[in-house]
Amino acid sequence: MNSLSLQLAWRFRRSKRQTGFQSFISASSTWGIALGCLVMILLLSVMNGFERELKDRLLAVLPHGELIAVEPTGIVDWQQQIDRLSADARIQSVHPITKMTGMVKVGAKMKAVEVTGIDAGSAKQGRLQTMLSSDSAAGFADNDQGILLGKGVMRQLGVEVGQQVQLLLPQLSEGERFKAPKSVWFTVVGQIGIGGELDNHVAMVHLARASEILGVVTGAQGLEFSYADPYQAPMLMREFGFAFEQHVYISDWTRTHGHLYQDIQLVRMVVYLALTLLIAVACFNIVSSLVMAVNEKRAEIAMLKTMGAGDGLIIKIFMLQGLLNGVIGTLVGCILGVLLSWRLSSWIGWLEEKSGFKLLSGDIYFIDFLPSELHSSEVLLVAGIALLLSLLATLYPAFKAARIEPAKVLGH
Repeated sequence: MNSLSLQLAWRFRRSKRQTGFQSFISASSTWGIALGCLVMILLLSVMNGFERELKDRLLAVLPHGELIAVEPTGIVDWQQQIDRLSADARIQSVHPITKMTGMVKVGAKMKAVEVTGIDAGSAKQGRLQTMLSSDSAAGFADNDQGILLGKGVMRQLGVEVGQQVQLLLPQLSEGERFKAPKSVWFTVVGQIGIGGELDNHVAMVHLARASEILGVVTGAQGLEFSYADPYQAPMLMREFGFAFEQHVYISDWTRTHGHLYQDIQLVRMVVYLALTLLIAVACFNIVSSLVMAVNEKRAEIAMLKTMGAGDGLIIKIFMLQGLLNGVIGTLVGCILGVLLSWRLSSWIGWLEEKSGFKLLSGDIYFIDFLPSELHSSEVLLVAGIALLLSLLATLYPAFKAARIEPAKVLGH
C-alpha cells in the first residue's frame, strides 16, 4: 500500500495535465524551501564562527572575572589567596592587578586609557603571551618604569617604542573636589594587540608601580581570573566573591563585553524565527499547488475510490505528493548550505581581495574576516523544521481529497 501511494503520488506530481501556473506554484514552493534552508544554514554557521572567535580570540586575552578590594588599601595577603584559589580545577590562572584610569599625554595630544598594573612575570605567560610580542614582553620585564600601550592608542598619539609619555591621573581633595591631576612619566616599551576597539584604550604598567601610585599598601588592588570555561564566569565569580574573606567588588566579562555574546545569541534567535517563517511561507505554496491538484484530479480520485481505494490511501497519496516538494527543496538547500558554509571564509576573503572592499574592519571589530563554523546538529535541525512544515502543509489538501464523493463527481 505504501509503495502504491508513493507511485501514484509521483505520477500525479509528474502529470502532463498540470497547468503552467500550477507548475510554477509547485516549483516556487520547492525553491522557496531550498532558499530558506540555504540561508539559515549559512547564517547559523556565521554566528557559530563569531561565537568561536569570541571565545578563542577575545576571551583568550581578556580576564574572565575580577575581584577588586572595596578598601583602598587593597587585597590582604593576596599571595596566599592566589595559592588557595589556584587549587580549584575550574580556574586556569589567577593574577594580582591594580587598575586606574587616566589620560596619556604626548605633546598637545591626549588619550583616555584604562591602565592595569600587572606582575612582570605574568607578561611572559598565560593570556598576555597572545597580546604581546616577545620583544615587548622582554622590554616590559626589564624596565619597571615601562608602559605598554594599545596599538590604537599608539597610532592616535603618534607614539613609538622608546618614547616617553605622561600619564595624568585624577585626584580628589578632602572635600571630594577635583585637584590638579597627578602626573607620572613612563617609557613606552611595547604595544598591546587585542583587536577592535579594545586597542584604543588599554595600557599596562608594572604592578608595584601602579600600587605605589595609588597608595595600595598591600601591593595589589584586586585579582583577575581566567577559567577553563569562560561562559561559567558569572556563576563562578559570584561563588568566589561571596566566599572571599574581605569585601570585594565582583565583575566578570559579561558585564564589560557581554554585549558581543548577547548580540550573537540575539541574531541567532532572529535568524531562526525569520527564516522559519520564510520556509513556512514557501510551504503555503505547497498548500496552493495541492489544492489545485486535488481539484484537477477529482475524476481520478473518484475512480480510485470506486476501485476500492480507502480514504487513508488518498490521504497518503497527496501527503506524499506535497512532501516530495519539501524533501527535494530541503535536500537541495541543505546540500548547498553545507557546501557554501564549509569554505565561506575563504570565498569571502577572495571576494574582498578582488573587490578591494573589506567586509569587517579590524579597527572596529575584534576580527577582520567573516568566520564560519558548521555544526551538523544545526543542519539536521534546519532539515527537520523544513520537513515538518512541509508535512503540515499537506494535511488540509490531503483530507480535502479524501472527502470527495465519487457519486457526485462521476455523476456529472
